[in-house]
Amino acid sequence: MEEHSDTSLPLATRPEARNQDTFLVLDRPPAAEEPGMDSADFWSILGRRRWWILGAFFLGWAAVWALSWLLPPLYRSETLILVEQQKVPQEYVASNVAVDFQQRLQTMTQQILSRSRLQRIIDDFHLYPGLRNRVSPDEVIDQMRKDIDVDLVETPAKKELKAFHVFYSAPTPQLAQQVNSQLTSLFVQENLLAQQEQSESTTQFLSSEMEQARLALAEQTKKMVEFKARYLGELPSQAQSNMNILVGMQSRYESLSARLNHALEQKVYLEALLGEYQSVAVTPQALQSATLANQDIARLRAELAEAQARYTELHPEVVRLQAQLAKAEAQRKADAGSSAPQDAAKQAAKAVTPSELQAVSAVMQVQSQLKANDQEIKDSREQLATMEKQIRDYEAKLNMSPIREQQLADLTRDYEQARTNYDSLQKKEQQSQLATNLEKRQEGEQFSVLDPPSLPQKATWPNRVKCSLGGLAGGLVLGLILAFFVDRVDPRLYSEKDVKGLLETGYPAGIEILSSRVLAGIPHILAPGEHRRKRLRSAMETALAVILLASMTAGTLLSFYKG
Repeated sequence: MEEHSDTSLPLATRPEARNQDTFLVLDRPPAAEEPGMDSADFWSILGRRRWWILGAFFLGWAAVWALSWLLPPLYRSETLILVEQQKVPQEYVASNVAVDFQQRLQTMTQQILSRSRLQRIIDDFHLYPGLRNRVSPDEVIDQMRKDIDVDLVETPAKKELKAFHVFYSAPTPQLAQQVNSQLTSLFVQENLLAQQEQSESTTQFLSSEMEQARLALAEQTKKMVEFKARYLGELPSQAQSNMNILVGMQSRYESLSARLNHALEQKVYLEALLGEYQSVAVTPQALQSATLANQDIARLRAELAEAQARYTELHPEVVRLQAQLAKAEAQRKADAGSSAPQDAAKQAAKAVTPSELQAVSAVMQVQSQLKANDQEIKDSREQLATMEKQIRDYEAKLNMSPIREQQLADLTRDYEQARTNYDSLQKKEQQSQLATNLEKRQEGEQFSVLDPPSLPQKATWPNRVKCSLGGLAGGLVLGLILAFFVDRVDPRLYSEKDVKGLLETGYPAGIEILSSRVLAGIPHILAPGEHRRKRLRSAMETALAVILLASMTAGTLLSFYKG
């Protein structure tokens, strides 16, 4: 017998409701109302279909819960690896490995997850025995890659990636820990090897670049040396010394010119004196006087030439010597004019005496002086010619100095650039060598295992707690859906609203009903035996509900503590 609430008024005209209360149909309502569901109808349906809900609730949970225990579990081992900075401060030894940590970790992960290394681990630990018999080796390696997970740890303060987790999932906790230990060792060793290789590669690169820079510097040095040797005397640094030398040579040239002029004048004088000696007879006294006068004039001319080489024409010393020279030459001419007729007359009247022989020797002496004078003139002219050539050479060098300065500036710029490049590479190579030595001593940046691979106590997949809770939620939703679906397809009427809806929509063909309003219903009267059966049934339902709910609670707790 179906139960109903106090507002339920079953209709006796249906065969299915023969044991229900009977409605009295007296009149149709004046206006048709659209049937709908309110909270009373909702709770009425839940009450009528409670076993559909409870059964689906329990069966859905039981199916998911049992499946979670039947699936093979996976245990996940975890390790934390910290990136330690180098022990020597950066201001003393700068690292020559400038690869970003995240990029370096990705590279190492790809190397560690390579086919050869994973195949070696699979063979060493005999992993995936059942899978290896069914699929190809590449698929087994792909499965192992899925079981390995590497997660970066970001520090909240500086947003830097200085640590990372390594996870591995396996069917047993011990196997997960062992394989994770092997993976951790590979990460630490690969980092040491990669750091050292990158550091050595950087040092080798800098060494090769420094060697090329050294050759370029040697080539520029060679060009500088060849240029300076080729244009020696025309270099800008020698311009001042060339100017000083040129000034000195011009002064010497003027001195030699004065000396040559003096020699030419002396030659004219000696030639005149020789002519006089040869045309007239000369007494020893006149010869001696003329000789002394000539010696004074020669001495004064020499002193005047020397003074003119050292001073200007207005210098007092030059003026004094010029006055003395003019006075001596005037005195010599006067003496020569007064004694010439007398000497000629005496020469004609007298015969040759020993004194005249002495005069002949004086003529010979003048002739020898004339020869010496000619040699002096020749030497002076040669020296002047040589000096003129030297002056022209130094003037040409001074004129070429601006051109050589520009050429030398270009060579110097190239040399300085090569020198700067070489010094910079040499300094970098030395720093890189220090960093390489630091890496070889394992004192640079390296990985440190902060948390060793853990021994998992619970399976991470399947998550039996989540499966149990999901089964509860799924079973409840399935029960509600079934309850409303069954109530929807049930042809029985349980409330006055159902009757009104039926009256408005009409019965099926062959059923006649009065167009009257439902005024009252006759309640169903239970027999004495039905009360006892009803109480027994309620007790059994309550006990069964308690057992089901207790089973679901116990199963969920078991999943929480043992899952």
